Amino acid sequence: MKLLPFRTRRATIDPGEVALHARNVRFDWRDTPLHWMPAEPIASHLINALNLLLPEGERMFCQAFSEAMPLVKDDRLREQMLGFIGQESMHAETHNGVLDEVLSAHGIEVRPYVEQMEYLFRKTLGPREGQDARAEFQTLVERLGFIATLEHFFAFLGDWVLNADLEQFGADPNMADLFRWHGAEEVEHRHVAHDVAAYFGIGYVRRCALMLLVFPIFLSLVVRGTKYLVRQDPSLPDLGYPRLLLRVFGAMWRGALPGVPSLLWSAVSVAQPGYTPESVGSTAQAVAYLAKSPAARALAS
Repeated sequence: MKLLPFRTRRATIDPGEVALHARNVRFDWRDTPLHWMPAEPIASHLINALNLLLPEGERMFCQAFSEAMPLVKDDRLREQMLGFIGQESMHAETHNGVLDEVLSAHGIEVRPYVEQMEYLFRKTLGPREGQDARAEFQTLVERLGFIATLEHFFAFLGDWVLNADLEQFGADPNMADLFRWHGAEEVEHRHVAHDVAAYFGIGYVRRCALMLLVFPIFLSLVVRGTKYLVRQDPSLPDLGYPRLLLRVFGAMWRGALPGVPSLLWSAVSVAQPGYTPESVGSTAQAVAYLAKSPAARALAS
């Protein structure tokens, strides 16, 4: 069996729960092209759309967890929440650097899309002013449930990118490492948001309802971000949504993006009785990658 350089065999023995901590990373984006997978420009833009989406989303995650922390009496869960906040904060700042040093450097005007994400995550999904204590608590619970649903997808995507052969498409090593470092930490802390949601009373029915709401919203934001980037790219035609989606499906077929069946199965899996995020990815594989990530080792050495 051929083993690719970035891959680590999925360990049969899982190390169990690990202490979460933020890892400092350093990336040099000076030589990273806009089409960081030259053989797959549409897939490059779709994954780049996450750089537009993630910083504000992850800042909202940190804010909501910080608001919830005083209400959590379980010391183990509080410790995991602190580690989660540290990792998500580092993710937000690192992806924000890509906006300036890669996208803007190649002539992409990121601000209009970023402002829309600011409105979505700060206003629509942020704390609401003027509420009484009961309504404020319910709003917080809704936000924690939303976060748990998104974290399921991020763990799924993290597991995918750790095992995807992006090198066959000429992937830029720095960008590939960015998403694998991030993805590995998503797999590593995949249980935290689920545990927090459960602690605040979000059960089976509410979890399924949230998936029905969040899944199409998340896909729509990613596709819309892809369309936004493609429209500003002078080397590509300004594709309408039907043609763009055909290109996306082609990239999925070639393995440059996760496929529709796996995305749908991931969404449906939360409706299984006894679902836990532990079924998504391997902690052992994630920790092994984090130990050798070039960006993490750059500051450790």
